[in-house]
Amino acid sequence: MGNGLSEPRSLFPALPPFRALHIVILGLDCAGKTTVLYRLRFNEFLNTVPTKGFNTEKVRLTLDGSRKRASFHFWDVGGQEKLRPLWRAYTRGADGLVFVVDSVDGERLEEARAELHKVARLAENHGVPVLVVANKQDLRGSLAPAQIEEALALGELGPSTPWHLQPACAIIGEGLGEGLERLHAMITKRRKSLRQQQRQRRKR
Repeated sequence: MGNGLSEPRSLFPALPPFRALHIVILGLDCAGKTTVLYRLRFNEFLNTVPTKGFNTEKVRLTLDGSRKRASFHFWDVGGQEKLRPLWRAYTRGADGLVFVVDSVDGERLEEARAELHKVARLAENHGVPVLVVANKQDLRGSLAPAQIEEALALGELGPSTPWHLQPACAIIGEGLGEGLERLHAMITKRRKSLRQQQRQRRKR
């Protein structure tokens, strides 16, 4: 478990191998990043400890409502303050970012906002889609998605950064599949746009 690449087990059907999307899971410590990762990987809740480095897993799935297949290579990076300067090394070349927030911990949303905007505005992350997972929506006192959207100032990420806010409960997996589908759709749209730009440049 963690730091190793392994084949998926029960959550999604076995699929033929192909290039995995490079997805980095970020967020403050105790937001539930590793719980998200292992719910996706094993389709069950696993007790976790604060990540001191990173965990990595590959997950393959068939997107609901279509026959499209997607393979995700997740990198779950520790969220303690001393580890956040390392995020940049993991996000370089990423196809998408997953930013997990604790919906109950309203006092730290300002800190989460600062870290999210910092990483999204890095030159190498320009245009990279962001899935914000509003975790722990099952708990009493959790903030509504609209409140989290405002607190994180998602509208200020800029027109070049596509994003989606997904309410979720990582312990039971609710909302995670829907969130990944939206992330995949944003990544696909961005790739098409980049290909069109490349073709236009060649014609000049």
